[in-house]
Amino acid sequence: MNNNEGKTHYRKVFKSDHLGVADLEELQELGKALIFTIAFVNQEMGAKVAGKKIDANIAYFKEAIKPLVLNATNSKVMKDLTNSSFVDDWKNITVQLYIDKDAKLMGERVGGVRVSPKRVQAQKQQVVPENVKVWTNAKKSYLETKSFENVLKRAEISKENQSKMIAECENV
Repeated sequence: MNNNEGKTHYRKVFKSDHLGVADLEELQELGKALIFTIAFVNQEMGAKVAGKKIDANIAYFKEAIKPLVLNATNSKVMKDLTNSSFVDDWKNITVQLYIDKDAKLMGERVGGVRVSPKRVQAQKQQVVPENVKVWTNAKKSYLETKSFENVLKRAEISKENQSKMIAECENV
């Protein structure tokens, strides 16, 4: 049993509308990989960030996480990853985020979220019964070919779920 149930974590008060160190620490504590796909980046003038209005490049993700304000350092990394200086080209790219404990703000070490300069391969989607749409499409492919070859080109499916799907298909 977890003795911390019902307790309030100190970081809760630091939550904001944009992705920050506290959010990544929480994801790490949950054992989640910090790999996400940027859906698009907007240049937003007068965006409210940490209680101040600023002009910023803001990355929005395909995953259900907060948007990330791209500071100058992260914007340069995005430029290098996409080989483009234009935020319009910074879309549909998978990135790995990390916490840089040495990140500075106005000369003071405060820590920050960084986009890794290393290229990340997009992870294949997992075929699981709980994801009905993906499961149904994979099942349709399996029924047509009696093989998981086409499914495995686009997604991953465990041996256990392959057996489940075969059993379901035999009952069709």
